Amino acid sequence: MNIAQMQEQRLRALELTGSGAPRRPSNPFFGVGPITDATTDEVDSRLRSAAFHTWIEKTYRKFDDQGNDIGGFTTAEISRSMHRGYPADKILTDMMRAIHRYFGFPKTNRMAVGLGGGHSGYTVCVQHLMNANDATQHFYVDTPRPESDPSRAAGFFRQSWATQLIEMQRFAERGCESRIHFAASEGVIPTATALSALGVSIFVGVGHETTGANAYTSREIHELLNWIDGDPVKRHAVFDATSMLGAMPWEPELVAAVMAKCCLFMPFQKAIGGVSGYFVASFTPHALALIEKNQQDPAWAIPRQLKIAPPIDPKQPLSAKRSVDAGPFYDAGEDRMLGGVINTYSALAFAETTFGLLQSEARVGSIVELNRRSGTNRKVIDEWVKSHPLLSLTVTDAERRGAAVTLLKVEDDDVADPHIHARIIARSKQLLGYEGITHPSGEYEPGLDAARYVNAFPGTPGDYRAWVGGIRDPEDVVALLENLQYAYLRAKIVVLEEELAKEGVTFEPPTNAVAAVRKDDPAHAYTVLIADLVGLRFDAGGQPDHREIKAYIEEKGGIFHLGPLGDRSALEKGHVHFYYQPDLSTEAEILPQTDKGQYDALIAAATFIPKASVFPLGGVRIGTGTGNMGSASWGGGNGEGGNAPLMNTPGINSRATAQMAMKAILRVVPDLPVDKLHRMVSEGDFDTGRQLKDFPTAKLEGRKIAILGYGNIGREVAKLAKAFGMRVTIYARRHHQRWIEAEGFDYAASPVEAATGADVLSVHIGLGRLDGTTGVYSNAGTVDAKVLGVMNDGAMLVNYDRGEVVDAAALDEALLSGKIAHAAIDADLFKDAATGKLSGPMLPYLPLEERHKGRLELLPHAAADTDHPSRVTGAKHAVDQIFEVIRFKSVTNLKGDLPEGYVSAGSRTPAGIGRVTKRAVAEVADRPGILDELQQTSKKVVAILGGLSAVSDPGHRNRIIDRYTPMLVESVARQRALLDQLGLYGPAEG
Repeated sequence: MNIAQMQEQRLRALELTGSGAPRRPSNPFFGVGPITDATTDEVDSRLRSAAFHTWIEKTYRKFDDQGNDIGGFTTAEISRSMHRGYPADKILTDMMRAIHRYFGFPKTNRMAVGLGGGHSGYTVCVQHLMNANDATQHFYVDTPRPESDPSRAAGFFRQSWATQLIEMQRFAERGCESRIHFAASEGVIPTATALSALGVSIFVGVGHETTGANAYTSREIHELLNWIDGDPVKRHAVFDATSMLGAMPWEPELVAAVMAKCCLFMPFQKAIGGVSGYFVASFTPHALALIEKNQQDPAWAIPRQLKIAPPIDPKQPLSAKRSVDAGPFYDAGEDRMLGGVINTYSALAFAETTFGLLQSEARVGSIVELNRRSGTNRKVIDEWVKSHPLLSLTVTDAERRGAAVTLLKVEDDDVADPHIHARIIARSKQLLGYEGITHPSGEYEPGLDAARYVNAFPGTPGDYRAWVGGIRDPEDVVALLENLQYAYLRAKIVVLEEELAKEGVTFEPPTNAVAAVRKDDPAHAYTVLIADLVGLRFDAGGQPDHREIKAYIEEKGGIFHLGPLGDRSALEKGHVHFYYQPDLSTEAEILPQTDKGQYDALIAAATFIPKASVFPLGGVRIGTGTGNMGSASWGGGNGEGGNAPLMNTPGINSRATAQMAMKAILRVVPDLPVDKLHRMVSEGDFDTGRQLKDFPTAKLEGRKIAILGYGNIGREVAKLAKAFGMRVTIYARRHHQRWIEAEGFDYAASPVEAATGADVLSVHIGLGRLDGTTGVYSNAGTVDAKVLGVMNDGAMLVNYDRGEVVDAAALDEALLSGKIAHAAIDADLFKDAATGKLSGPMLPYLPLEERHKGRLELLPHAAADTDHPSRVTGAKHAVDQIFEVIRFKSVTNLKGDLPEGYVSAGSRTPAGIGRVTKRAVAEVADRPGILDELQQTSKKVVAILGGLSAVSDPGHRNRIIDRYTPMLVESVARQRALLDQLGLYGPAEG
């Protein structure tokens, strides 16, 4: 390509990748076998590891000499070089049984196990089945003759199989290379007639799948089986089944026939994934008979670690009969091992295989289903490639294309130079992995970590190779293909830039993109009304102090004004102007300033905002409930409808409200007459030894508190009550049950169920939805006669929520009967300055106070709204939310509907309040020091508890308790403190 062509190609690749990287596969590893553990990430892997430890302890038990179960073996015990005796022998047998059963090997076939990988399994098979002393034996191997022209595309890996056959014959005393017949092309099985004509007695299949992604066709397998059936005693087939297991793209009956009539070997660390290299090999009864025969006249020495027909009498290793009956075989008919593995093996690795198979079976299903899924994935690849011409399949015959491995090559007509092509492929694999790629300009693209180890074997005609068997979900396969295409195009851009740089053409690195694009108008002056106090502490002049919020607004680039909006045209453009008017109260005061959209947005706390007030860009309520936010701009207090977002600042006053609720409870329970005792003591009129008995009391500990609602306030009350030793039962919607119980509270499915037998009832459910037709809130009257009637006699009611949620008439009756001994109510009360007329949800409670003197405590909705730090924090959050809405159309803590043109930024609450958000977890991840401390502390807790759970022997358990109790207690305490500090303790969002 010339300079113009390279620039054109670069621009084209930039255009094709302009939308960014595609979705990542759930697991980036594509260089392992078709039955991996399928963990998706580091967390999933750790969870699986823990599950494996638990499974080991439950599966492999210790028994004393009387047969009593005295606990489970731990992975630590098994890993301490246990490879003989119990439970190692059982672990080995269990693994062989699991492999034999899951993959459907017939009970007539025995399965050998040995150390080493696929080559060891291959060597074991051919050294035992082939005999150079038998001149009648002829062999067919389905790969071209090594070093011939057709073999050049196979590379060393495939040629090595055939080379071993040649060398065995070449170096044997009576060997003859002419007995070996080779395929004209890779992975082809001749017809039964052709094999018979060649006099073949052993067929060796090594070309299926692994390197070239090819498979035998159904017709070929039928021909091979017909050939075997012609003389099953003398004809044998042996396959490399590394990729065949779980990915045989044939009908189930044909698969079953292959498993029964053919010998198969496979390296199981690749076939199922694991940490130890070992192989298994399945032999038919006729093959076992041939091995016995060959041992009577062997053509070569077989190393001990590869022998599957060792001497029956170990005291006579040279002269004794050698037999498969003494070999490292699993006999499914007898369900036992005939011999152990010849050498030290990892019992844990074998156990991992059994565990992995069980996990795979639970996730995917039977081997029939696994084969079917593999075939489905092959179709997915076929369809994707048809519509994406950049990548093509190296195996063009669809029927011959493998179902476990796919091999792809790039079809880029614009890149003719093979060296340039190789550079692009190499760079693309850096991007697919974790290394990433760097442009000549210095711009760095981080690795996608989407597909590791997708290398084609050297010499094979392909660029990318990946295992895509049935363990993979189809969407993961598509994600892989899309990432391959994307990575190639991005790598092409880098290589073209390198080539252009040689010609003097350079490119400036792109400016760092702003995290979010500003959407505000720099030619517009934005206005915000603050209609409530933002500070509840008095300044030197005796007025509520707003200076902290003023300074905060100015730090963010806003402008703070005292008083109403004046001449808008005189305002400084490109800024957000906040107008502070905390004394606005009535509709008559508010509407003249807001009915024409004079202010773009609103911040309010308790002031009721009329429906006709217009705020085009939205509003924020300082606090949780939004019933007072009546503007039609966002559809009223529910935030449903309208064209502007309604937001709140949940959790700001949760702790203040909860503490005030507990203060109300503590005024009554424990029921110690503190004022009277104080007076008597101060007057010197009390003798502790003689009079203290006259003032018995009952503590909070052990009493039941029923909490209605599991929002931020309800949860804080529950935590405080639990700290006082109370039994906590919470009523909330069903989806909260898992979190309520996770925190150690009891869950109730209804208010009546929660209140049954309660000594205290605290309400925190909010008003709920407003019915536009009736004007009644959904939670009004929730605490009715039924709820109050099931409480213990002399109970207490705390309603620091909304006045309407309690049926005042029912409360009157409960106070009269003595069912309720005391009630604390916190609700709005308004007084018309001109007429003195009272209004608000507190009104129904006023007559009750007159009838039940001293048994009601009435507050004017002051429990939360008089806390200065909470109001300041809430005001700051509200200011942040207003800036985000104006500048970025980004909405935090949305209430109701999200208007068109805006995006949701999720929720945000103070650390430790309410739900644990993804943002909170992300903030923890940015604090590596404290995150590492929490991780290490948690590991200590898990290790000690795991050890206690695994050990049942009293003596052993006591040694652990003596050794680790201080560490456990300290670690648990530190873990809880860190979780609280990081805001990770509580229910999760979503």
